[in-house]
Amino acid sequence: MTGMDSRFLGIAELVEAPSVAVVVDVMRAYTVAAWAFAQGAEQIVLAESLEEALALKARHPDWVALKDGPPASGFDIVNSPGLLRSIDLGGRTVVQKTTAGTVGALAVKEAELVLCAGFVVAEATARLLRARRSDSVTFVVTGEDGQADEDLACAQYIARRVTEAGTDPAEFLRRAAESRRHRAGGGGASRSPSR
Repeated sequence: MTGMDSRFLGIAELVEAPSVAVVVDVMRAYTVAAWAFAQGAEQIVLAESLEEALALKARHPDWVALKDGPPASGFDIVNSPGLLRSIDLGGRTVVQKTTAGTVGALAVKEAELVLCAGFVVAEATARLLRARRSDSVTFVVTGEDGQADEDLACAQYIARRVTEAGTDPAEFLRRAAESRRHRAGGGGASRSPSR
């Protein structure tokens, strides 16, 4: 594939559902989602609000509800890849509500194709976009009103991998590691659920 029109937008900049959307939230939502699947989750349901997540959990007590921030009544776990490493989610449904990632995905839910990504699934995401030969892809940069450099770096890396399969991730991972959110204690941008 030689070319693909890539747009990088924050959630607030979305005015209509794109044909193909890649929602990027490195510092937690879609790194956690990758880990949840690696731990055996069958599916992930994105909730629009904490109340909706709790209502889903009440209707399906065997589902696992998780959210951003400190532990809260009704939620099984917080949105943390590190915590998921010790939990068997085999065959279970996870309900996820996050500050930015789930909001971004729900904002483009009318798109023909919505992919949710972080560095841990960047190669798989690029491979799928390459196979689909998508002419235009909108990357939804979810963190910090579309300004989170770890999300933008990941989105730009995926876009580059679609058209240049040999792209080295080092510079993009460095940007993520040096991002303001990472320095503030997020960590874990480049960890892989398969390792």
